[in-house]
Amino acid sequence: MNPTSTAQDDARQVRLARKLAAPDPGWSTSADVIVIGSGVAGLTAALELCGRVGKVVLLTKTVLSSGATVWAQGGIAAALDPTDSVAAHREDTLVAGGGLCDEHCVDVLVSEGPARVRELVARGALFDRDDDGEIMLGLEGGHHASRIAHAGGDATGAEISRALVAQIEQVRDHPGIEVIEHAQMIDLLTDESGRVCGATLHVVGEGTRDGVGAVQARAVVLATGGIGQLYTSSTNPPQATADGLAAALRVGAELADLEFVQFHPTVLWLGAGAKGQLTLISEAVRGEGAYLLDVDGTRFMRSVHPLAELAPRDVVSHAMVRQMAATGSDHVLLDARHLGGQFLQQRFPTITERLHAAGFEFDNDLIPVAPAQHFHSGGIVTDDHGRTTVPGLYAVGECACTGVHGANRLASNSLLEGLVFAHRAARDIAAQIDGGALPITRPVERSGNAGLVAGAARSRIQRVMTTGTGAVRDAQSLHNALVALRNVPADVHLREDVLASPQSAEWETSNIFATAVALSVAASLREESRGGHFRADFPEPTEAGRHRIVLSLDEAGALRTQRRSVTMQPATQ
Repeated sequence: MNPTSTAQDDARQVRLARKLAAPDPGWSTSADVIVIGSGVAGLTAALELCGRVGKVVLLTKTVLSSGATVWAQGGIAAALDPTDSVAAHREDTLVAGGGLCDEHCVDVLVSEGPARVRELVARGALFDRDDDGEIMLGLEGGHHASRIAHAGGDATGAEISRALVAQIEQVRDHPGIEVIEHAQMIDLLTDESGRVCGATLHVVGEGTRDGVGAVQARAVVLATGGIGQLYTSSTNPPQATADGLAAALRVGAELADLEFVQFHPTVLWLGAGAKGQLTLISEAVRGEGAYLLDVDGTRFMRSVHPLAELAPRDVVSHAMVRQMAATGSDHVLLDARHLGGQFLQQRFPTITERLHAAGFEFDNDLIPVAPAQHFHSGGIVTDDHGRTTVPGLYAVGECACTGVHGANRLASNSLLEGLVFAHRAARDIAAQIDGGALPITRPVERSGNAGLVAGAARSRIQRVMTTGTGAVRDAQSLHNALVALRNVPADVHLREDVLASPQSAEWETSNIFATAVALSVAASLREESRGGHFRADFPEPTEAGRHRIVLSLDEAGALRTQRRSVTMQPATQ
């Protein structure tokens, strides 16, 4: 098999829907800006927009506190210590990114990061502090300085989410903001020029409105989080169904770096049958001195990388996979016993509690761990203000691809990215509206076929992705994945032999399916190993691989692929 020609053939055979099958909206409303998602990026964008635009509508799939931010354990990285520097943080970010970081956006991230963290403190976030009252700073993999601010030991995301949700609650009665919970985005609305001008959504459960509706707006901010539910095992919450990526793809937006999926090395292993959201054991545990052993008791990371267990996550994950293969095991062991029960309970109370619930004692047991999907470095292409390649559409947080992560995210840069670029996007939108550059327009019916994938197909897609595009891939596994995905019926709303109809499970699974296809195509085309993308048949990076793989959807539903220089091109707002 010729890998290059097979990958190109597989890409050419793909056809995806340009819209989801759904009932016509039964109600409508309007706003200046819609923000979709309630993690750190979505909450920050909504807070920054409130009072700066006439009205912002914040949509969240379940409740405000349900975003992926809640699950972030390790912390948020920023050069806050006088002995640290923005330049050092920049260098660590670039090294982790494997030569594919957009250096301008990295400069924005690390230089504006400290101010954004201080704003978090001003908004009520309570970070752990030392006896002198200074924010305590920890060390994580890939960092050469202690710059990780944490809260509640290992509950940083939960504390940041609490503080931001509390700020939203304080302004909830403000006429300039409306919060709609239990609201699932179905599709983006576009006008006759292709500009995004709103979204359709379905409000369920305890939502204030029932059924499918439409919100028209001058701009839409996608802050929909990650892609965890593409895989059988993930640290992501159940809501991480790639909704933003798939919706952006359907309106013609560019996606990039999809192949760079970060598998967290130390996720609690509970057997081959475990699935769903699994317990993450923060990198900060290794930062405090815990180490990895194989099932024979060998500490193997010291011979792999100078930073040993604190090497970048892709290095640790791939070393674990190799060691597991060498020992015939499906896990390795995390040893934190020497750190002591009192320290572990105080520093990592959440992890200690979750391990105890699973039958493990942190200070007494070797903890079985294996890599699982954790973070997506790719996403919707944006510039340094969150603008996508489709006018009226912005993306921030994990669903966006600013280029700051390159081929692999540096530990604890994700919360920082959400803060920094949500802040910049909100300020840009407000300025654009003030300048008359984001007018109100009317949506029109978008051309192309509607699609729908049965909710029952989700586990099948997840197995295909886990086998074909997991931590270690090759041409055959990727080809097999695309062949299997092409056999998934994507028009079940037109078929009588499949029991499925337009509803939440089907819309989510349709988004999972579209993103799975695009990711598999990108991974097939990158014939090298770099960062979070490891090809067993191309185990080394190549100079020719120093480019982005960018995908978009044409009007016929065909995936267009192109290779582009590392620096992102300006968005066409």
